[in-house]
Amino acid sequence: MQSLLGLVARQALGRRLTTHNSTHSALLTKAGDGLRPKPTHLTSYCYYSSSSSSSTPGKGAGIQSLAPVPGLDLGHEKLRRAVFYVPCSEERKIQKSFTSAADCIMYDLEDGVSLNRKGQARALVVEALAGNSGSRAELGVRINAVGSGLELDDLTVVLQSEALSVVMVPKVDSHRKVQHVAQLIDALAPAHRRDKISIIAAIETARGLVNIRDIAQADRRVDALLFAAEDYCADTGVIRTRSRRELYYARSVVSTTAHAFRLQAIDMVTMDFRDMDVLREECAEGAEMGFTGKQVIHPAQVDAVQKQFVPPDDILARAWRIVRGYQEHYAMGKGAFDLDGKAIDMPVVKWAYRILRRAELAGIDVAASTKAAAS
Repeated sequence: MQSLLGLVARQALGRRLTTHNSTHSALLTKAGDGLRPKPTHLTSYCYYSSSSSSSTPGKGAGIQSLAPVPGLDLGHEKLRRAVFYVPCSEERKIQKSFTSAADCIMYDLEDGVSLNRKGQARALVVEALAGNSGSRAELGVRINAVGSGLELDDLTVVLQSEALSVVMVPKVDSHRKVQHVAQLIDALAPAHRRDKISIIAAIETARGLVNIRDIAQADRRVDALLFAAEDYCADTGVIRTRSRRELYYARSVVSTTAHAFRLQAIDMVTMDFRDMDVLREECAEGAEMGFTGKQVIHPAQVDAVQKQFVPPDDILARAWRIVRGYQEHYAMGKGAFDLDGKAIDMPVVKWAYRILRRAELAGIDVAASTKAAAS
């Protein structure tokens, strides 16, 4: 695939960036600078800073554009569009999960497992993680809630797996519950695994919602907030409707708080898993609200969700034009500029970079997609 650096630099900057490029080249070769160019991905016209310990896209590296974008950090971006729950009391479903295309497969020890099958489910989850260890998917486990009396046994078992990437903590209503799980990870996981396990905090109650800011900051391992609509309704007495307007406030709080602390935001389950129209409608709405992914309870939902949480071609095309325009106007010493009669300033530029980065993480050839949309 043609380097985006070559494409953007030649199309947008041309010869006018000769001086700027010389300056950047000098910076890159300066001893101790620690900067290194990346030849592929959207970041091929950005640089990874040595301030991060990781050089893998989406794994925490800070990014700055050749035309500097103050405050832009795409390092936390990663794919987690469909979070697919697999109950660990059913071997048939575990086997089927090995072929799932979901970005995140979440083996469930909580709501999907009856109380009299918890012990059996723990044994099966170990086999599930080992059996799916070669998958491209992120593998996680939803443990039982802190205070249930089951979470310690869950973590004692699952933290020994080399394949475990994320622990979902359900019914989080206080930052202390997240910290308790984090302490258990430090105590129970092998030393070389402790920093490789992240935490998704599930917001399922009114109390969790009002304490969400503290929950988001409870531990460095927290990288996503998740909204569980059915539990929230059970806790508050909210009446579920097809319009979902009764959940708009709670969902907005979860999404906004997640982005405030550079976390992912995972939207609610579509319970009517046979109605693809409702699923697509909820996905579109969730994406518009800023959610980066959605919980899934049936294999038939996975593909639809993952397609819906990729920016459509027209949005990609606009984001591409914004980035090109920004590079071009930066070279001319200009800040805000006009595109199709609309003012483009720094917040819009950051939005465009995020859109393109998400598309690239999904394996989309951004240049080809934007050309197709324009034709």
